[in-house]
Amino acid sequence: MTIKIPSRQIHLRFSQDIKLLLQRLAQKPLSIGDILAETSERGFSLVIALLVLPFLFPMPPGLTGPFGGACLLLSMQMMLGRRSPWLPKKISQYKFPRPFAQILLQNLQRVTKVLEKIARPRLMRLAEKPLVWRLNGFCISWLAVLLISPVPFTNPIPTIGILLLAVATIESDGLLMCFGYIFTVLTSLVFVLIGYLLWYAPSWLPAIFR
Repeated sequence: MTIKIPSRQIHLRFSQDIKLLLQRLAQKPLSIGDILAETSERGFSLVIALLVLPFLFPMPPGLTGPFGGACLLLSMQMMLGRRSPWLPKKISQYKFPRPFAQILLQNLQRVTKVLEKIARPRLMRLAEKPLVWRLNGFCISWLAVLLISPVPFTNPIPTIGILLLAVATIESDGLLMCFGYIFTVLTSLVFVLIGYLLWYAPSWLPAIFR
């Protein structure tokens, strides 16, 4: 069945790809490997975006480890300069359940509305450099590590950074990539501050409650 999407509603390649993909997943469960086989090089950013989107919305628990781990593996391959994605058989055979796709489809428009305002092809010479591909992989890898970390209530923060870089890669938006790098640095500082506060909290609490 062919699904037609009016061009006036969705303009970004990312929006078109992710919506069509989620509609297919809602009809018939697909594995991560199936999606990677169909999307080739673009699959890196597209699947990474699909893996982290749930962390923007209320979703069932237990996704952080497997989804964050798969995101980390893909982004590390980008960092190494690979253009053909690969995942271990156990991860690549994971099938997205229908409720997963349905929940994301219900909330997707809120994400695409924001992205369509900030993303477009810009600074394409910068965006398409091989070194920038590796740099994006490095930043996404680091943000995926922060996403997997056991710091409570912080999942949406690195998720936003990963989405910015994934969409910027798909749309060849060099300017948005630069904002993604700045966001990565700021996110790192936030986690350092949180870690500092958690580390010293036990020594401060007795003094506070005297």
